[in-house]
Amino acid sequence: MSQEKHSRRRFLSRAGAGLVGVGIAPAFAPYIFTADAEDRDKPRGTNDRLGIAAIGLRYQGSVITEKATPYGDVVALCDVDRQIAEKARDQFGGKAVLYEDYRKLLERPDVDVVLIGTPDHWHVPIAVAACRAGKAVYCEKPVSLTVAEGRLLAKVVRETGAVVQVGSWQRSDHRFRTACELILAGRLGKLQRVTVTLGENPHGGPFASVPPPAHLNWDLWQGQAPAAPYCPDRCHYTFRWWYDYAGGQMTDWGAHHVDIAQWALGAQSPDMGLRTGPLEIDGRGEFPSTPGGYTVPTKFSAKLLYPGGVVMTIGDTGRNGILFEGEKGRIFVNRGTLAGTPVDALKDDPLPRENFKLYAHDNRTRPPREGKLDSIINHLGNFFDCVKARHMPISDVESQHRSATTCHLANISMRLRRKLTWDPRREAIVGDDEASRMLRRQPRSGFEIEG
Repeated sequence: MSQEKHSRRRFLSRAGAGLVGVGIAPAFAPYIFTADAEDRDKPRGTNDRLGIAAIGLRYQGSVITEKATPYGDVVALCDVDRQIAEKARDQFGGKAVLYEDYRKLLERPDVDVVLIGTPDHWHVPIAVAACRAGKAVYCEKPVSLTVAEGRLLAKVVRETGAVVQVGSWQRSDHRFRTACELILAGRLGKLQRVTVTLGENPHGGPFASVPPPAHLNWDLWQGQAPAAPYCPDRCHYTFRWWYDYAGGQMTDWGAHHVDIAQWALGAQSPDMGLRTGPLEIDGRGEFPSTPGGYTVPTKFSAKLLYPGGVVMTIGDTGRNGILFEGEKGRIFVNRGTLAGTPVDALKDDPLPRENFKLYAHDNRTRPPREGKLDSIINHLGNFFDCVKARHMPISDVESQHRSATTCHLANISMRLRRKLTWDPRREAIVGDDEASRMLRRQPRSGFEIEG
């Protein structure tokens, strides 16, 4: 191994040792890696470029890989669809080694950072293996397929000291961040209600089964999910509408908007050290009955009660975004809008950046950029800053697990058609054994997660 690679690997192994060595035990304590000021502030040179590997290369996987290239060299790519892998290799310089099995990729000593852009049901198995292999990880949202999976990944991150960023990039968008900081600064007074609108799940089916294409390893694509005949509508973007692989809009858009809503409650901030969630979840849905069709509800809603009496409603109808209501007015935010009386008041009564409470490891020398792709750039920039400085990223695994948990609980409540009582400290459903069993799923034989 070259001296350059050896130095980088030693740097990353020190990052991992930084967490394990301090022996953090409390379940809700944040972790922050230490770094000398000289090391933390030194600009990256050409000898500091990281070895990047990407697993899952369809649209979002290729987007995050492209936005990561300023920080390193793409040395390995993995996809169970050979055509997609070959296309990605051409896109990223033509030199990366291709893999079908991510486990072989993780054996490479020149891979420092792993980007995960697979469907949801593969997020935790790959992220756990990457952490155990000593890699830093950027994993697309939602962080997990089940509550139990999310808790497992949080446990592994704490044990290994891996730097892991979840791709809930709205935390790196100035609109959403400003809305949350205004609320925590008291500009709405006491927060009373939050309305989250996600959009509808589509209808679909029945779908005919056909032989899988020769360039796709369909068995490996399914992974831990129950074995099913191949049809194109189970793959690609439409995997989101099957409970075998995802959770519909509740875990897709919900992983963004519900996360921001809980962030504004002040209970999801790494630097504030708090971890909580809803106390009651009452979900309702209209489920399709088409054999061989999508399985997520065609209409859905959920009402959630939080500590302090805040009520959150999540639904499919209305303007996509988040509406916060408090004693002093309203704030509405989505990817194109930040509006409300407290927002208008910023012109004459600004909220100084130094008074922001939610996250302290922002790079002040790189001003935040605007727009969806620019916010993804901000988010990846935060991740690579944290790899360098050995610090918890803005979308850390613990808080993202809590956000995904809320979405999973809403789906469970909808499927059972009854209210759930949740103990967020113990992460347990109270008095409902059937619902409790739905916090986890039995993986298909041969695809158990090695935690």
